[in-house]
Amino acid sequence: MDAGTRDRTNPPPRQGVFRTKSVEQSIADTEEPEHGLRKELSTLDLVVYGVGVIVGTGIFVVTGSVAKQYAGPATALAFVASAIACGLAALCYAEFASTVPVAGSAYTFSYASIGELPAWIIGWDLVLELALGAGVVAGGWSGYVTNLLSNVGIDVPSALSHKSGHYGFDILAAALVLVLTGIVMAGMKLSARITGVVVAIKVTVVLIVIFAGLFFITGSNYSPFLPPSQANTGNDSTLHAPLVQVIFGFTPSSFGIMGIFSGAAVVFFAFIGFDIVATAAEETRNPQRDMPRGIFGSLVICTVLYVAVSLVVTGMEKYSQLDTSAPLATAFKSVGAPFWSGMISFGAAVGLTSVVMILLLGQTRVFFAMSRDGLLPRAFSQVHPKFGTPYRTTVLLGVIVALIAGFFTVGELEEMVNIGTLFAFVVVAIGVIVLRRTRPDLHRAFRAPWVPVLPVLSVCASLWLMLNLSVETWIRFAGWMVVGFAVYFGYGRSHSRLGAGRER
Repeated sequence: MDAGTRDRTNPPPRQGVFRTKSVEQSIADTEEPEHGLRKELSTLDLVVYGVGVIVGTGIFVVTGSVAKQYAGPATALAFVASAIACGLAALCYAEFASTVPVAGSAYTFSYASIGELPAWIIGWDLVLELALGAGVVAGGWSGYVTNLLSNVGIDVPSALSHKSGHYGFDILAAALVLVLTGIVMAGMKLSARITGVVVAIKVTVVLIVIFAGLFFITGSNYSPFLPPSQANTGNDSTLHAPLVQVIFGFTPSSFGIMGIFSGAAVVFFAFIGFDIVATAAEETRNPQRDMPRGIFGSLVICTVLYVAVSLVVTGMEKYSQLDTSAPLATAFKSVGAPFWSGMISFGAAVGLTSVVMILLLGQTRVFFAMSRDGLLPRAFSQVHPKFGTPYRTTVLLGVIVALIAGFFTVGELEEMVNIGTLFAFVVVAIGVIVLRRTRPDLHRAFRAPWVPVLPVLSVCASLWLMLNLSVETWIRFAGWMVVGFAVYFGYGRSHSRLGAGRER
């Protein structure tokens, strides 16, 4: 290969805030004894992690609210539409994860393709997304456990929970986070084993519910399958209105075709998690082969479960009568089968533990990668000599998430998780296009098809779902980004290993 060809396929790194960290350097950093993670995960481990984090509050809660407020029995189609948007992003994630098998997910991918400042922004965004996600799910777990305890005569004091509108410190949610933090710190393999057991219980409960529910389906409940469109004429303030409504003066519809897409923006929360699989790329034995399998395997399994559950629950009870807080449990009560209602609550309580643990794991890996690059203090990228995990990062973030779970309610955090994830999808899709142009010489064990058309479609789908989130969510997101810029220019830029020339 002549010099001209080398210049085209491996151009010199950019300077300033858009300087890029080469793929080769990212991989080389994983070989540092004190800053490298152990490779212990297989394809099965990755699929279990994906299913473990995706199947959570969405399958037990979101189904009912979307059916009643947006799509009726066609909620199954809303899940399919959301899965398609996630599938487009998954193809982009799979290409990056198999090409750059390094901890950090979208942060690492962005650093290798778009530049340091965009990578910092997405890393900062992911830290928020995963912290809030863990807090949301821990709060949901606490609610289920509180109800189960109440059924056996044990009442959690209002000052130590968020039940009945009280705003005390949720002690159960905080305690769960701290216990799982210890497990995450103790090693990836231990986390994988515990996750495997929990996922097995959770999926078994879901399958039992599906098959049991088949015997209580009433065909007339599916009519009409797609209820006629109704304009939303609520009096919500501008802050609570979807951004698309404020920008274009468009009022979103309930039911009808637009109701399916409005519902898809809501059920998207139920799919958050497959991207977490990519954060474990550095700890996978054969990432080039196993990462794409883990990402797609978990997404396909969860889509099938979601569609089946939505069809069962809307067949058991008329969509207009569904309970929006615990639709599966109340659907079984409505047909005179309270035993299954209790099993659902048990399955939800057990299943949500794996969701919290994997969100904590993903968050620590992103923070670890940013620390290893010098954008955050390098002390947080130290790996424990016995456990092989970033223990300082794990403890710090575990305490922070425990406080978030203790003080904030689920409703205050949920949409922030959605916008953070969708923003990451946009950046990763753009990164695939950029890296294809700047580094066509790279070996890609998995190549996303139809580039650049597919990544562009992924960007459009993610942006559309983002526009359906409230103005208030966008304002909070913008505020977090402003803080992120301040931290980068105040600390990260001057301490960057790449900027200081400390690259091997």
